[in-house]
Amino acid sequence: MNKTAATVQDIVDHTSVVNYTGSQYMAQRSVSEIEISRPGLELTGYFDFYPAERVQLFGQTETSYARMMTSDNRYHVLQQMCTPKTPAFVFSRGIQPSKEMCRAANEAQIPILGSPLTTTRVSNIITQYLEKVLSPRQSIHGVLVDVYGIGVLIKGDSGIGKSETALELIKNGHRLVADDRVDIYQQNEHTLVGEAPAILKNLMEVRGIGIIDIMTLFGARAVRSSMEIALIINLSTWSENTNYERIGLKNQTETILNVAVPSLEIPVKVGRNISNIIEVAAMDYRCKKLGYNAADRFEHDLTALIKANSKSGKKQ
Repeated sequence: MNKTAATVQDIVDHTSVVNYTGSQYMAQRSVSEIEISRPGLELTGYFDFYPAERVQLFGQTETSYARMMTSDNRYHVLQQMCTPKTPAFVFSRGIQPSKEMCRAANEAQIPILGSPLTTTRVSNIITQYLEKVLSPRQSIHGVLVDVYGIGVLIKGDSGIGKSETALELIKNGHRLVADDRVDIYQQNEHTLVGEAPAILKNLMEVRGIGIIDIMTLFGARAVRSSMEIALIINLSTWSENTNYERIGLKNQTETILNVAVPSLEIPVKVGRNISNIIEVAAMDYRCKKLGYNAADRFEHDLTALIKANSKSGKKQ
């Protein structure tokens, strides 16, 4: 289930920012917007498009401008910024809030947070946490494995061998992210990140054995907590009546949370080493990202050969 809001207490508990004042209000103040606001125009008195529902971040620029104002004017502007929707004020670079800020925030029961880090760094830390918590989420049946640094989501019907394939990949030195169920959230418009539900973290179900702990059996190198999903592998039962891809000219994708992810269908039958095929698929994906496509080269060379043979035939 997607979360629609986090609390200011959550931000303090899961990031490097600390509380300055108003700790008693942190659990009551919710954050529903991922974006962070730096209230430059608002300090000048322009509030027509004030994003009150966002975390308000004060850096050196905002603080320096506020110091140039008179005490009464500063308090009046800050009082306007303290709305029932405003979750929290955050100060970067170890900057301490003014007495007017503390007064206005305390009257509105809004917590003030701070960090010694730069403004950009504080913004990134809070945004990354809010993206993870508030971004759209979807749970998918499958296995997510880190193969050569490529996040491969293995899908297929129940019992087709997803977990067994992932287990062989782990034995080959790759890393498990999630087995059986993958929780996916949209990090941005182009990126999906997958992780295991808390109850299934580092665990895998192998039919005939039961639940095994991958970290206990293979060590910390065999697991990771999350991974960007770069490639989807759909395992299907081999059928003589199906025309499978032979060259690789078709660029197939699968859409999850409005993000198109490259996908492949790999037929499963006796004698095919699926884990080896997935390793090759991950390496081929990386080659394509670097600009080399073997299928395109084959098509180019084949076209050139046909032209050369055609010219040779005409001369004869």
